[in-house]
Amino acid sequence: MRALQKFLLFHALTCLGPNALGAKIFNGIKVPENSMLYMASLQSNNGHRFCGGSLISDNFVLTAAHCDDEELLKVVLGTHNLRNTGTVRNIVQRCKHPHYQRNPPTNDIMLLKLSESVPEGGTIRRIQLPPPNMNIQQDQICHVAGWGITEDGRSVDDLRAVGVSVVDQNVCKHQWSGIPANVICAGGYQTHNGFCNGDSGGPLVCNGMAAGVVSFADQVCLDKRLPNVYTDVSKFRPWIDQILRQNAC
Repeated sequence: MRALQKFLLFHALTCLGPNALGAKIFNGIKVPENSMLYMASLQSNNGHRFCGGSLISDNFVLTAAHCDDEELLKVVLGTHNLRNTGTVRNIVQRCKHPHYQRNPPTNDIMLLKLSESVPEGGTIRRIQLPPPNMNIQQDQICHVAGWGITEDGRSVDDLRAVGVSVVDQNVCKHQWSGIPANVICAGGYQTHNGFCNGDSGGPLVCNGMAAGVVSFADQVCLDKRLPNVYTDVSKFRPWIDQILRQNAC
């Protein structure tokens, strides 16, 4: 039965293609310039790609493993408006989790090492990581942010965020048959608040910490039966801490 459930989840995500992964902020608001200063835009030479991330140290950005792409070259920090240049750093190393699988998205987490350190101050801050195996409470309100397309189909240059409620894991497992381990579900379920196509890798911010990383949702983000799914960062703290200590992967 478990193998069948995994097959069904794989089939659903395969049929949805890349639209099953990512985030466009639904029912969100423009983020004030003095908040969420850890947000990072992952970019190619042609500008913002389909992913975001968050600065967790002076030279590492946390994002999703499925954001890895040959056109992904640099990270822009220190601006909420993509029309502005911000602080640009090239990506010199991609640390995907060694047990990452794309279908279904499993261990969907990656660290990007930057070409130079990024000092805190002004418009740049780091986000705190959660303690190992932190438990997020059902119905707790967290926030997710991104630069993706909004609910009316518009592209935006300004960072937007929305509050999302944490969904009970048993409910999430029932709605997403064969869901991977080590995930958090929040938003989408019984609401139109959450993420969809466009900004994978961004943080689920709970109690001021990067509790989750945007992983996957349904294709059009309007199926109120399906919660949004995030990688649970707290379950990967030993792996993250080792990379930060070694300053490499």
